[in-house]
Amino acid sequence: MNINLENIDQVNAVINLTIEKTDYEKQVADVLKDYRQKATIPGFRPGKVPAGLIKKRFGTAVLVEEVNKLISQNLSKYMMDEKLPILGEPMPNEEKQKPIDWEKDETFEFAFDVALSPEVNVSLDKRNKYTYYNIAVSDDMIQQQVDMAASQLGENIPAEEAKEDSSVRGNFVQLDAEGNEVEGGIAPEGVLLAVDKIKDEEVKNAFIGCKKDDIIVFNPIKAFENNHEVSHMLNIKHEEADTLESDFRYTVTEILQFQKAELNEELFKKLYGEETEIKTLEDFKAQIKEDLAKNLALSSDHKFSLDTRDALVEKTELELPEEFLKRWLNAVNKELTPEQIEKEFPAFILDLKWQLIKDNIAKENELTIEAEEAEDFAKKMAMAQFQQYGIQDAPEEQLESFAKMMLEKPEEKERIYKKLLEDKVVEVVKEKVTIQEEEVSQEKFNEMMQANQ
Repeated sequence: MNINLENIDQVNAVINLTIEKTDYEKQVADVLKDYRQKATIPGFRPGKVPAGLIKKRFGTAVLVEEVNKLISQNLSKYMMDEKLPILGEPMPNEEKQKPIDWEKDETFEFAFDVALSPEVNVSLDKRNKYTYYNIAVSDDMIQQQVDMAASQLGENIPAEEAKEDSSVRGNFVQLDAEGNEVEGGIAPEGVLLAVDKIKDEEVKNAFIGCKKDDIIVFNPIKAFENNHEVSHMLNIKHEEADTLESDFRYTVTEILQFQKAELNEELFKKLYGEETEIKTLEDFKAQIKEDLAKNLALSSDHKFSLDTRDALVEKTELELPEEFLKRWLNAVNKELTPEQIEKEFPAFILDLKWQLIKDNIAKENELTIEAEEAEDFAKKMAMAQFQQYGIQDAPEEQLESFAKMMLEKPEEKERIYKKLLEDKVVEVVKEKVTIQEEEVSQEKFNEMMQANQ
């Protein structure tokens, strides 16, 4: 067997592979011998089928299979032994590939196009200036969080009279065209209505000011203008709601007024635990400001990563084998059309260049990710998910179990390791360049993030 690399240019090459009869003869013979022992062919006892018949029936297929195995094994071994920086995967060279006659040929020549990663040289020093945007925590942002906490822990309390922002509970009874109760009609009880959700102003005004035991007659479909919502309200099928035209008598049984929770120590303990040192509204706002600053710092870090990516991709000259890469993407993404590949190609090239740059920085600075780092990150991800559901202090064993499950999924594990390595790469950039901090409003920051998309 002979295998060699033919360089076309800096980023394109051809691997030529010649397979001789001696490379595959024994393997083919062994497979055919095994076929002969197991073959069941009418007129012959098991194991007694003539070798010539077996070769005639299966010889070509076995030859093709064994040669393909040799191609796969030796291509991979060659690229690994030669430490070729391959992008994508080898693709058959349609111009250099000679026609093959599997029935007559004994020597087979193959040619494969390969894309080579370009040489990467990243320049980082204090002459390079990068802007880090700090998002200012405004009084409005703090007040929004205060109001949200008071609302989330608020409750409905009984009231004498309904207001526009009240909820009303009552019993429905379906009426006929003359206003009489429909025998066996729709009559759900204890249905809770939000007055401010009523679209029809006349019906809404009828509810505003109502009291317990008051009766209001109206058509739910016209009042709410939402058949889906009415179907759940009356506990009927969606199709029934689509054809419902009758009025209903609604008897008020309870009026509820939502009341926000008081901003006191009891609320602070519910939010931060019994051991919290937050005692006053000022303490609460200070804690909110600190929490917001931490969360906004994550957004700032994300933007800095995007800006770093864009800056380094722009300043680092990288020649890529774009024609080969388009061809390869079309070959491995059968579900995408060539037009879709073309449309998404610029984003693919951006990601590829950034990956090559990150790999270079990681190699130059000997950056690695330890298993413990990945586990800690997965636990933080688990904690964030628990906190979304209001669980602020999930048990350590629960976090460890959740993290273990994430890291057992290959795709999730790869995503975590890539994220951690990228974070380390960005930290190296921060250390080696000049960082200029600039404070911006949330609105301005959002505008800049839109530009990054």
